[in-house]
Amino acid sequence: MKPTRSDHPDARGEFPAKTGTYLYQRTHGYFAQMPDDVKEIAEAELGELGAKETKPAYRGIHFTADKKALYRINYHSRLTTRILAPLMTFDCHSDRYLYKQAQQIPWEDFLTTAGTFAVFATVSNSHISHSQFAALRLKDAVADYFRTRQGRRPSVDTRNPDVWFNLHIDNNRATISLDASGGSLHRRGYRLDSVSAPMIETLASAVIRFSGWQGDTPLYDPFCGSGTLLCEAYLRASNSPAGILRRAFGCEKLPDFDANLWKEVVREGKNHVIPVAPGMIAGSDIAFDAVEIARRNCDVIDPGHRIRIEQRDIFTIDDLRGKTIVCNPPYGIRMGKTVDLNEFYRKLGDFFKQRCAGSTAYVYFGEREYIKKVGLKPAWKKELSNGGLDGRLVKYDLY
Repeated sequence: MKPTRSDHPDARGEFPAKTGTYLYQRTHGYFAQMPDDVKEIAEAELGELGAKETKPAYRGIHFTADKKALYRINYHSRLTTRILAPLMTFDCHSDRYLYKQAQQIPWEDFLTTAGTFAVFATVSNSHISHSQFAALRLKDAVADYFRTRQGRRPSVDTRNPDVWFNLHIDNNRATISLDASGGSLHRRGYRLDSVSAPMIETLASAVIRFSGWQGDTPLYDPFCGSGTLLCEAYLRASNSPAGILRRAFGCEKLPDFDANLWKEVVREGKNHVIPVAPGMIAGSDIAFDAVEIARRNCDVIDPGHRIRIEQRDIFTIDDLRGKTIVCNPPYGIRMGKTVDLNEFYRKLGDFFKQRCAGSTAYVYFGEREYIKKVGLKPAWKKELSNGGLDGRLVKYDLY
């Protein structure tokens, strides 16, 4: 059912109104969530995918887009965590008023009593000071809306719901949005298993993006772990949409979803996929279990086995010349306390100097104090957090 009633958001996003549209429909405005560390490259990516009027904000970017660009961003974006489509916004000084305003949304536009939903919330500098409580009150409003009208309510599923809703309250201003991505976009669909402390997919894609690698030189990861960097490199080199394996997206739950236009975006994305030369992307790991996991994960996106992976200690490799090296070396969390990490990184620096002439290395340090142990002068360093770690991506030009 399309929004037609008079209690929809007014020009400021508040109820009631006579426009018959949700806030995102009138403004064409959306919010892309991502870590602050990647906003610069994420803003460029959004522009490449058709976003207009980008405006960086805390942990994300506001932008405008037509419907096709919105679909393209959800399907293609490698760096964005999720896209939010705002339904309404209003001044909110109490949980009672939050509940009252939320009850005015015709929630049957997004789900039925047979479906499932989840609410995630963030709050700051507001009278409602606890995000879990705010999410609970919005959840109650949705459930009571259905119970009052239909005698039953949809169930809550916080792991894999049919629809995700977002509530953001800042300085007593609330915005209720639908998650147009349908859960975090980092879930590509190729990770069947992982090693301990894996690199999140969007971070791995940021590493590839920062490296500037386009598939024009051989790429090698000597600490491939579960293969995330290799998979993201393959997606980029093959020009594959980041969401090519995902089965569902939240934008399909929007009341004005255009199924034919969505199919066109998906078809165009798949038609632009290009082959990757065998061996152009390769990697290794000292751990047998990691190699097996990496192979299984890579096979999901590369059934032709163009990505070459072997079990090998990096220090037994004779030559990595003329390559783009990307890696996330083991650090304290992944190696435990029995390994001398100072010595390990000293040896890594020696390896780069002696066996990698003509290569460029992009090394992710989960613990930045080890950067100086490598003994090489960085070309640059960039802040990149990973699972709460204050990490750094470091570029080394190797001569």
